[in-house]
Amino acid sequence: MKTVSIGKRLLGEGQPCYIIAEAGKNHNGDVELARELVRKAAEAGVDAVKFQSIDTGRLMIRSGLRPAYFDETVGSKETEFDITKRLELPDSAHPELADLARSLGIDFISTPEDAGHADLLCDLKVPLLKVSSLNIDNVPLLRHMASKGLPMVISTGMATLGEVEQALDVVLSNGCPGVVLLQCTSNYPALPEDVNLRAMVTMRQTFGVPTGFSDHTMDDTMALGAVALGASVYEKHFTLDRNMEGPDHRLSADPSEMKAIVERIRLLEKGLGNPIKKPTQTELEMKMFKRRSIVAARAVKQGTVLTADDLDCKCPGTGLSPRFFDILIGRKAQRDLPQDSILTWDDV
Repeated sequence: MKTVSIGKRLLGEGQPCYIIAEAGKNHNGDVELARELVRKAAEAGVDAVKFQSIDTGRLMIRSGLRPAYFDETVGSKETEFDITKRLELPDSAHPELADLARSLGIDFISTPEDAGHADLLCDLKVPLLKVSSLNIDNVPLLRHMASKGLPMVISTGMATLGEVEQALDVVLSNGCPGVVLLQCTSNYPALPEDVNLRAMVTMRQTFGVPTGFSDHTMDDTMALGAVALGASVYEKHFTLDRNMEGPDHRLSADPSEMKAIVERIRLLEKGLGNPIKKPTQTELEMKMFKRRSIVAARAVKQGTVLTADDLDCKCPGTGLSPRFFDILIGRKAQRDLPQDSILTWDDV
C-alpha cells in the first residue's frame, strides 16, 4: 500500500491514524462558535479540524425538498436550501480559522463544494483537499480539485466500487499526487449494520491506496474497529453540544467524547504493534521465570542411561528447553544429578 504525504507527515501503512474532527456545519453559521470548535478540537488532540465550504446557490436548486432526518434534527420546516444557506461558513472566516488552527498545532481543512472554494482553500495552504461523498461522480469538480496538485481524501458514501475506480482515474490523471479513500455510509446517523467496514479493506486491496473511515455512527465502537482494520484516516463529526439544533449535532462527538476517541485510538495503535512475532523486551525477563527447563525428576547416578522417568520439566527456564526432552532419553548422565537439578548439555 502506498503512503500519501500530508504536509510533513505520511498517511498509510505503519503510520499513526490521522484523526479529523469534522466541525462541518456544526457552527450553525456563527463564526464565534466555529472558533470555539477549533479550540476544543485542538484540546481533544485531533490532527485536523474540518469545515464545509459551501455556496448553497451552486450546491443545490431551490425546492421544497428536505431529507426525512431533518424532521428530527431541525425544528423548522425550512427547505434544505434555506437551512444550508443559513449554515454556510462565511468565506471571510476561513483565513482566521485556518490561522487559529495552525496556532494550536492542528491542521485546518475543509470540504469545498465548488471550484471557487477549492481555490480559496488552496490559497490558504491547506495540506489536502477533501471530496464529499456527493461529489464522487462530479467529474468537473474532481478534475479541478485534482489540478491543484494537493493530496485528496475522498469519501465514498453511496458509491459502488466501479464509481470509486472512476473517481480515482479522474483525479490521478489530472495532477493529484495521492489519494486516501474513506469508507462512508451516507445516513445520519448510520446504523452499525450499514457501516460495512470491510469495504475499507476491499478498497485498499483493490486500488493499492490508503483507506480510512468517515464515521456517522453514534458512538466510538466503529472507530476502534476501523483502526484495527488499518484505517489511515478517521473522521468524526464534532460538536460543542449534541443537543443543539442542527442536522448533524446528534451524531457528532462532543469535546469530551472526541478526546476519549483520540485516546482510545492511540492506545489501540500501541496495542496493534507490528506484524513481527517475537517476544517483547519486557517478556524476555518473564520468559526466564515462566518457561520450564528439563530437570532431574529424581536423583540420578553418573553413567545412568536416562529414561523418561528420570526427567521432568519445571520452572525456571534457565536450562535446556523441554523441546529437547526426547533427545535426552537414552543419553548417559555425565555426573551425579540431584533431584530437581537443571540439566545442561554438559550433564548428558
